[in-house]
Parts: sequence; C-alpha cells; structure tokens
Amino acid sequence: MAGNDQAACADGPDFGPLAIEARGLVKRFDGVTAVDGVDLTVPRGAVYGILGPNGAGKTTTLRMLLGIIDPDRGYRRILGADRPHDVAHAIGYLPEERGLYPAMKAVDAIAFVGALRGLPLKEGRRRGRELLEQHGLGYAADRQIRQLSKGMAQQVQILGTLVHKPRLVIFDEPFSGLDALNQGKLERMMHGLAQDGTTVIFSTHVIAHAERLCDEVAIIAGGKVPFAGPVDVARDRIPAQVRLETRAQDGPWRAALPADARHEGSFWFFSLPDTGIEPLLRALIEGEAGILSLSIERAGLHDAFVAIAGEAAARALEQEKPEELRR
Repeated sequence: MAGNDQAACADGPDFGPLAIEARGLVKRFDGVTAVDGVDLTVPRGAVYGILGPNGAGKTTTLRMLLGIIDPDRGYRRILGADRPHDVAHAIGYLPEERGLYPAMKAVDAIAFVGALRGLPLKEGRRRGRELLEQHGLGYAADRQIRQLSKGMAQQVQILGTLVHKPRLVIFDEPFSGLDALNQGKLERMMHGLAQDGTTVIFSTHVIAHAERLCDEVAIIAGGKVPFAGPVDVARDRIPAQVRLETRAQDGPWRAALPADARHEGSFWFFSLPDTGIEPLLRALIEGEAGILSLSIERAGLHDAFVAIAGEAAARALEQEKPEELRR
C-alpha cells in the first residue's frame, strides 16, 4: 500500500537517530498497574513491533508515547520533543478502536483525519483521491463509509493516517479485521514507509507479523518489557538446534555429541555447540559415523517469546491468534 505520496515526510528539523526514547514509564488505573517501568528506544526509520497478548499494556504504552495520556512516572521523548503534542503534526496514529463517520464520503474521511494533524481540507481531498487511486479504491472515493465493507473502511482509515505525510506512524493492532490479501498490502506499505525514512511502530499479538516485518521488537507481558531489541538477538536467546542422521548407530563418534543430544528414530537432536559445527563434523567423519543428513535450524520468534515472556503469555497469544493462523 506504499505510494509516492508518502515519500516525503512532514517538514521539521532533524531529530537525530532516535524516533522515540522512553524510560521507566508507569501507568496505573484505579490502583491497578497497567504499565510497570517500560523502557523503549526506537531507531529512526525502523519497523518496530510491540508484541504481547491483549491486556499486556501495549495500547496504554502507545497512548503514553502519543501524549493521549500522561505517565504516572517516567519520561518519553518523541521525534526529539519532550511534549508529544508539539510534534503531533508529524505523527500518524491508527487507534485500535476504528472509527469513521458513516455518512462521510471516503475522500472526505481521509481529508478530515489529515485536518486533525494540520493538513488543509482542500489539500487533504486532493491527496485522498490520489491515495485511493494508488491503492485500487478510486471507485470508492465518493461513496459513504457506511456503503463500504469493513475491510475497505479500514483501508480508508489507514490512508487517513498517512495523508499528511507523517515522519512517525503508530498503528495499534492494524491487522485486526483485514483479510489475508489486505494484510499483505499493509505489510508492503509498512516496508515502503520505512524505506522512505518514516518510522513505523505497531502493536500486535500475532508473532508471525512481528517476525516478518520488524527490525526490532519489544516483548511486553504483564505491563513489563523483559526484552527490547533486534529480532535476531531475541531469537539468539535460544541456541540453534541440530538434526543429525547417521548410517552408524554406535561408535567412538558418539562421545563428541553434546550432552543434550537425544536419539529419536534414525535422528539425533541437540543444541548447536558454542564451538560451532566444524569440530563436531570432524569428529563424526573421523569416527566413521556415516553422515546421511545434517541440518541446523535457528529458533523462531515464537520460541524466543516463550523463553522470554513465559508459557502463560505464550498461551494467551495463541488463544488470541486468528483461527486461520492456528491451523
């Protein structure tokens, strides 16, 4: 869904290498701690995911970053500003609760959302028509929102989030309610925005989206962030797994296998040794194990999430996953 209309970012001074920096964010509601000491550092131009089950504190964290609510403790700096409202014109925000006026035409809805960020209505309508054409919805420009399907209305709201050419875009559960085709379009749009220098932050409870899209993730559970950083670093929390098939069933080569090696059928399974695979390969060859196959599989983000956030948080994610992704 990326287009040339988003290539230029909103005017403003350079804000350095970080789009967002937050330290020790705490928020309580009626005595209940929803967010408990969250730290986030989001590089400029990154696609950054906030991953966790519903109720983990994702939406509250995003709202504090945006200045919709203030933290009880901690601070946040967004696009170089200590007060989020000072840079609101340079931010696009898609809330989890979707909402457009049903009687508005699609093009007017896009222009209206842009006007909330300081874009003149006339320019918003012009850009809105261009965006709708670019994304195959030109025929719907003058239709009322109530005449559109749920998925089409959500696409209109996404385009409204981008019409003022923001430097930072924050999506709260953006894939909810989209079919597979439009989810793919949204993923491509996010990549396109990042390539153009726009920082993209999105919350999700679907690990597959975070693993495909993100440069970095913050894993959040119970209002805390036990991990924030590159996806690869999260996956490296779990050693890569080796699957080995040998012709010989026994021999001196077996002494070279790691202590966690287990034998299932004709295969051996074990963690990749810290020394790498080469010393083990030499021992297997010299010991005449007769290697039939050997593969190394790196841990996925799901396994990393379980290791970092715990089984209960992982089960909660699985229960919230769309049915088509559970199959």
